[in-house]
Amino acid sequence: MADELTEKEIGQISDALLANRKIEAIKIYRETTGCGLMEAKEFIEKLEDDLREEYSDIFPERGKGCAAVFLIGLVLATTGAVFLFKLNS
Repeated sequence: MADELTEKEIGQISDALLANRKIEAIKIYRETTGCGLMEAKEFIEKLEDDLREEYSDIFPERGKGCAAVFLIGLVLATTGAVFLFKLNS
């Protein structure tokens, strides 16, 4: 089904992936090809891996944002717990 994509559509999908908007890329692919969700997801993940390899210097790294938010939340929760413990002592 990838043969049905125009260069413009591939560009839109690639731009979405490079901007870390994977769901948008899947949506564009599905609307263009009419394929199912799993097929679109598999295609986009393969394309994402290829782009990640080719453009490793500009491609956003996986999962760093979520880990940072989790760590900040953990630090804040720990600090709050220590504060409350000292307040009650």
